[in-house]
Amino acid sequence: MTSHTWRQQLCDYIRQQALPVDKFSHQPRLYALACSLGTNHPYDDDILFAACWLHDLGVFVGHRPEDLQALAKWDNVAYAIAQAPTLLKSWGFPVDKIAAVQEAIQQHHPQARPTNIEAILLHDADILELIGAVGLLRTISKVGRDTRFKTFSDVLPVLERYQQLEAELLTAPARELARARLTLVRQFIAQAKEESQGIAL
Repeated sequence: MTSHTWRQQLCDYIRQQALPVDKFSHQPRLYALACSLGTNHPYDDDILFAACWLHDLGVFVGHRPEDLQALAKWDNVAYAIAQAPTLLKSWGFPVDKIAAVQEAIQQHHPQARPTNIEAILLHDADILELIGAVGLLRTISKVGRDTRFKTFSDVLPVLERYQQLEAELLTAPARELARARLTLVRQFIAQAKEESQGIAL
């Protein structure tokens, strides 16, 4: 089976499973961003592609628990790691690369310190997706449908914490991209606080 075939099957699967539907755009954008960060570094594109597209499988409706107590304890990363081998094998993905895909997924969270290049690129790209204009859209869109964001007032403290993620970036290109994005986020937070006049949003 060709690379194009398993990649298309993976994309089609995630497109079907990504619920709410706005969850889908993160994957192609994340992969493109990760590739741009890796321009000057040799990496395995099969591993990076598969990890980018599968890493959030456990956050989709239908894959995560519906019960709120169970959801609060849910480990979406462990779920994606567990599901990856069966899914990838079914699409004809190179079996000898599956462990590296699982490793990249496991180490993509901000506080991780991955050592292989695919995991590093996924790690930094995923942080960049949390900050800037896209990060603002992704976070604000969760108000009213995510237990963490009951009102708009709940968003600002999270955005303020996201600013600290700059320190977790591992590559120079990611740190460079982060500067302009964080400037925008800081301006947004300051403007929102000024306009709210101390009244809850």
